[in-house]
Amino acid sequence: MKIEILGPGCPKCIKLEEITRQAVQELGIDAEITKVKDVKDIMNHGVMITPALVVDGVVKLAGKVPSIDDVKKLIK
Repeated sequence: MKIEILGPGCPKCIKLEEITRQAVQELGIDAEITKVKDVKDIMNHGVMITPALVVDGVVKLAGKVPSIDDVKKLIK
């Protein structure tokens, strides 16, 4: 599974990455988590507001920091 965190590095983007890493660990999922900071790459996903969570190329969430339970549901 490939998970991308889209965002320039703002506090919300950092929090989303922390929550996502924790969710992956708790679920025991083998996932590659990467951060995408380049604005062009972010816009190529069709995302206009960050942070955003992309799972296997599909934007699952944009513009907010979800709870860990919400992230678990999105990546299952």
